Formats: sequence, C-alpha cells, structure tokens
Amino acid sequence: MAYWLLKSEPYKFSWDDQCAKGEGRWEKRVRNYQARNNLQAMKPGDKGFFYHSNEGKAIVGILEVTSEAYPDPDDETGKFVTVDVKPLKPLKNTVTLADLKAHPVLSNMKVVRQVRLSVSPVTEEEWSLVCAIGGA
Repeated sequence: MAYWLLKSEPYKFSWDDQCAKGEGRWEKRVRNYQARNNLQAMKPGDKGFFYHSNEGKAIVGILEVTSEAYPDPDDETGKFVTVDVKPLKPLKNTVTLADLKAHPVLSNMKVVRQVRLSVSPVTEEEWSLVCAIGGA
C-alpha cells in the first residue's frame, strides 16, 4: 500500500463535499505532469490525506483510492488522468501546514517543499506521524 496527499480548495470542493458525495471521481482537475504521474502510480487500497489548500491549509480527512488511474473525462488533450476515491474518516484534530513545518520529520513532506503540487506521495513514517497528531 502507498500513501498520498490530495489537495483541494475548500471553496471549490471540501472534505464535507467529498463525504456528501461518497465514492467517486477525484474532483480536482490535475493539469500538472508530476501530479499526473502520482495519480498514475495510485492503486486501489492506497490511502490518502485530504488537504484543504488556500483556505485552512490543513489535512482534514483520510481517503481510500478505489480505482486505477483512468483518462480524465474533462481533459480534451487526453494527457491527464484521475482516480476514484472514497472518504474513510475525518481527522479528530486537523493537522495544519504550520504543524507540518514545525515537526522535524514532517517538515520534509512534499506538501511543505512543493507547495503547488496538488497530488504528492507521503512516506509511511509521515503517514503514521500525521495520523498520530490528527488522532486518526
């Protein structure tokens, strides 16, 4: 199993929106090649953090990837993909970007180092630490 972080602006599509939607296509339209490659690497059963970007700047919930990557139906170029996800649970305590930056291990996460990347890998150690801090 691999771990990921998926970012979405809460004013466009929030954790609450994801929970109301349930399982389905990841709503963020990825148009970055590195993020696309990360989506292509996802496998059913992988877990991901749902991160509110721009507003809140915090990890707020846990998702499960439920499909392999497939062509994004909103991409007319045919270059980009998406995956299906389902919400698993919210974090009891949100884990903010400031929390990540302040932690010696978590300060190296891709979400801290590559702030514009909308889909990024998370190491097993980072996953465990964020889950512990978040009360998951």
